[in-house]
Amino acid sequence: METYLLAIDAGTGSGRAVLFDRKGQQISVGQEEWSHLAEEGVENSMGFDCQKNWILLCRCIQYVLKDADISPEQIVSISATSMREGIVLFDKEGQEVWAVANVDARAAEQVHALKEATTDIEHEYYLQSGQTFALGALPRILWLKEHHPEIYAKAASVTMISDWILAKLSGVIATEPSNAGTTGIFSLAERHWLPQMALEVGVNETIFPPVHETGTKIGEVTELAAGQSGLTIGTSVVMGGGDVQLGAAGLGVVELGDMAVLGGSFWQQVVNIPSSTPPPEDMSIRINPHVIPGISQAEGITFFSGLVMRWFRDTFCQLEQQEAELRGIDVYALLEEMAKKVPVGSHNILPIFSDAMNYGHWYHAAPSFINLSLDPEKSSRACLFRSLEENACIVSAINLEKIHSFIANEHDVENDTLVFAGGASKGVLWPQILADVTGKKVKIPKVKEATALGAAMAAGVGIGIYADMKSAAKELVVWEKTYSPNMDNYLTYQALKERWLQVYQQELSLVDQGLTTSMWQAPGL
Repeated sequence: METYLLAIDAGTGSGRAVLFDRKGQQISVGQEEWSHLAEEGVENSMGFDCQKNWILLCRCIQYVLKDADISPEQIVSISATSMREGIVLFDKEGQEVWAVANVDARAAEQVHALKEATTDIEHEYYLQSGQTFALGALPRILWLKEHHPEIYAKAASVTMISDWILAKLSGVIATEPSNAGTTGIFSLAERHWLPQMALEVGVNETIFPPVHETGTKIGEVTELAAGQSGLTIGTSVVMGGGDVQLGAAGLGVVELGDMAVLGGSFWQQVVNIPSSTPPPEDMSIRINPHVIPGISQAEGITFFSGLVMRWFRDTFCQLEQQEAELRGIDVYALLEEMAKKVPVGSHNILPIFSDAMNYGHWYHAAPSFINLSLDPEKSSRACLFRSLEENACIVSAINLEKIHSFIANEHDVENDTLVFAGGASKGVLWPQILADVTGKKVKIPKVKEATALGAAMAAGVGIGIYADMKSAAKELVVWEKTYSPNMDNYLTYQALKERWLQVYQQELSLVDQGLTTSMWQAPGL
């Protein structure tokens, strides 16, 4: 009887169950979109509905079983991954009492209060955890304590959303470093909770569950979970992790110095560094525990790159959508065909959307295009589209340069090869632009949506199919294509990058003067 591994993925926009065979081949996907609703009267809130979303995930599991035409007994191990920063609070009976999704930003006042109470507290905590307060758990829990003290009083455990999935399956409440690290209450070097931080700001320091490394079996599917999901009682449940870090494992980014750009709704740029590396004093980048013991990931984030492309498509490209439908191709493939004919640099158009990473003071200018020409040939939809692709790569390159300048004095982890994955890597033009902008070879994996594959690796490690996460990655990751940089284009992009940096600073000054509105700013600024 052939056996399978199941990955459950709780993303920002949808929940998924993804079935893999033991060779890492994707067999079936059950997916449903979900929404995270604001709490009434609470600005910038984004609640996570545990009851509704668990039912949705169970439907996804049931769909996979039916679609793959397998018996539940053929699934031998399960793990989970999720959006980072989202948290779930449980009572002492193990029932969920409160949960929020990743970019819930309700706690701006609490962020302000923490910073004002002790001037250096955010910096002090950042140097231990690699995280700022902007999306951290402590301000959110303090918000709950202030606004819903009756709920706060019930809280006995805090976990991440991926941990919640495993708790629903096994009845075991636990966590792991890669996702728990994004709470900001976690030691990068030691890979465990820092309850003293909670105690210092007035949060119950006893709410932190056991920590296990990714790939550790923590329990088995319970009778209740089996009845709800269609799985078999006793199936192994294995600790998973955060979506970016498990995605990195699913891309083979598991050795020191390995680096990747993950091109989704947001773009993340990650570089593997020793976990003993202290975060930079200027708080310019984020540092997270990897799913590989002994390794952290220095991370840059480019906001909304994929979402901006969707906005551009839906706002300006109705004709291209109609043509793509007639030709039976994806509209982005058509737009790339058009953009290939545009000169490198897109006639000096400068898109102003996401800023480069400035983790300690994180905000963006107003969305705009600078340097448009009255010549329609130089401001066409193809030109604008190419400029957006170039800009996402330029901001990624800036973030990678920040990371490498930070770690240059600590460790020699420079690499001439970059892994590119996610939806953006499916094109032909965008990977080449990334190679040209960074001056690095760009490798494209066969499995581009790697987060679920990383969770399946963890599931396999938990029952001994693979020795560890590194071994699983080296066995399962297969490369599809490599792009080499055009160094003449690289020089052109270097000049464009320097001009963009100067223009962006001017655009930020307009926000500072109240003349334009920031695309996004971190809570507490």
